[in-house]
Amino acid sequence: MEYVTLSNGVKMPMLGYGVYQVTKEECGRCVLDALKAGYRSIDTAQSYFNEEEVGSAIQKSGVAREDIFLTTKVWIEHYGYEEAKQSVMESMEKLKTGYLDLCLLHQPFADYYGAWRALEELYEAGKIRAIGISNFYPDRMVDLASFARIRPMVNQVETHPYNQQVTAKEYMDKYGVQIEAWAPFGEGRGGLFEDETLKAIGAKYGKTTAQVMLRWHIERGVVVIPKTTHVERMKENFDVFSFSLSDEDMRAIAGLDKKESSFFSHYDPAMVEWFVRMVEERKHSSDSSKEKKNW
Repeated sequence: MEYVTLSNGVKMPMLGYGVYQVTKEECGRCVLDALKAGYRSIDTAQSYFNEEEVGSAIQKSGVAREDIFLTTKVWIEHYGYEEAKQSVMESMEKLKTGYLDLCLLHQPFADYYGAWRALEELYEAGKIRAIGISNFYPDRMVDLASFARIRPMVNQVETHPYNQQVTAKEYMDKYGVQIEAWAPFGEGRGGLFEDETLKAIGAKYGKTTAQVMLRWHIERGVVVIPKTTHVERMKENFDVFSFSLSDEDMRAIAGLDKKESSFFSHYDPAMVEWFVRMVEERKHSSDSSKEKKNW
């Protein structure tokens, strides 16, 4: 395993296992498989609704808690100082842990400054070893890094060969913020797994396009958290430390950059409205559930 040292001195694995879109039914088995395959970094979030399954799997695994780098994220509906602080403590309870290795603010909307103050306090209290953000574009990342009391240590963003985040990474490097890739394969959109450039590079080393992409990220200094529910692919994704890409390979992959998201843009007001509707619907659903319980 290769590691990166965050701005506060905490060491973070360059490769982890992400559980986005892993169902509650599959999550426990998947985390156990990942830990058995050698992964020591697990990434979840409040909005994935599988924190409890992650926590149970870690307990069952027999791997010492201090050997696992555990990440979760605060969702928008829990932003604001008091609610964010309470939600993190609830996440820790679900994860069956007394501390988090990394906690991120999941989206750059609503009262993220209030939520950030909560993370700062929990960090200073020793409840979180590192704090960061997710999906913060360069403008909002620079804003928070410049005016918050404690700078973010990590920013988890969409990063893959078709959207390489060159400018965003330059600003993160400037402010000492570690870039981390969600969807390091771009979920295969646009035929990424079948890209001829990646296939040709993989053929040189006897590696798959997925392994080439992960190695490319790591050599750029990007932390990756690939997701799969298949143990064979978990092992394949973990086997990326036995080869290196040449400068020529890196230049060839750099030429694939389309400089646009394969998913959505936070600059699009219609997309922001979509997030607002989702938060309101979930809040309404949560309130309705509470009323039924009280009734």
